[in-house]
Amino acid sequence: MIEPEVPSREGSKSFPLALVTLCIGLVAIAFAPIFIRFSEQELSAPATVFNRFAIFSLVFGTGRILRQQVTPFLNRSIAQPTQDREPPAPISTKEWMLLGSVGCISIFSMGLWAFSLEYTSVAKSMLLNNLTPIFTTLGGWIFLKQRFDRRFLAGMVIALAGAIAMGVEDLNGVDGFLIGDFLALLSAVFLGSYLLVVEQLRNRFDATTILLWRGLVGSGVLLPVLLLTHQQILAQTQTTWLAALALGIICEGFGQRLLADSMDVLSASFISLLLLLEPILCAILAWVIFKEQISASTWVGFAVILSGIYLANSSKASVHLTLDPSQSL
Repeated sequence: MIEPEVPSREGSKSFPLALVTLCIGLVAIAFAPIFIRFSEQELSAPATVFNRFAIFSLVFGTGRILRQQVTPFLNRSIAQPTQDREPPAPISTKEWMLLGSVGCISIFSMGLWAFSLEYTSVAKSMLLNNLTPIFTTLGGWIFLKQRFDRRFLAGMVIALAGAIAMGVEDLNGVDGFLIGDFLALLSAVFLGSYLLVVEQLRNRFDATTILLWRGLVGSGVLLPVLLLTHQQILAQTQTTWLAALALGIICEGFGQRLLADSMDVLSASFISLLLLLEPILCAILAWVIFKEQISASTWVGFAVILSGIYLANSSKASVHLTLDPSQSL
């Protein structure tokens, strides 16, 4: 069994280091649409997500188990200075529930977004998903009693304006059903909820533990669905295997794990603003790899989003605060 690890808060990284960690994670996450495009040439969307979660759990779970087996041996072999440290408090029922929920929330967010594409356009779905910072901030205010000053709210409005302006331009008069818009909006709500849950779990657990629970629960939920619907689960071609491995190791193992790791310092609401840069990073990667053109308005939107993030960055609300247990989700 993979034991949850409870890291010490004394070694928390600085704000600049956390910001660099998050930016590296965002670059890794930005490769996801490219790898998904290759994977879905053979596998369905649910099978692609299953392989992403399963590969991450297998690789990083094995590494965690080996480390848990080797660490006690090394501690016995190397003389350690005696220190009086209190053992960590037992994991509460609420914390177990939050650990179990990260995988389910991720599945709902990804699944709703995938289903929304069957009823509405990609442009409208992306536009509605860009509203995630609103739900993250609103959820933090209602459930976690977080406070946001005018500087942070102004930065959020500016960043959202840049993201929405780019999304509106991409619509080009396309139509969609109301059900598709609702599903895309609901996906943004679940994504915001996921960020808030991870932020609370970072008060107690390291990023790898959280992502392992996300991967194990997520793949455990998806596997019966794939079996019952008789969908192909494993890749048959080398290209699809490489894409699945890249999703599990690069996008999940480095991208999502570094994102969760940065929540040791950064708040979920601030991170949700930086996630607005993800479509732009994807566009840049598509320009480099697939020679897709980037419009001038995309660069303008990029500058507007960055200016909003810079303004929000100067607010105290961008920093993750450890809450009392009574204030947690």
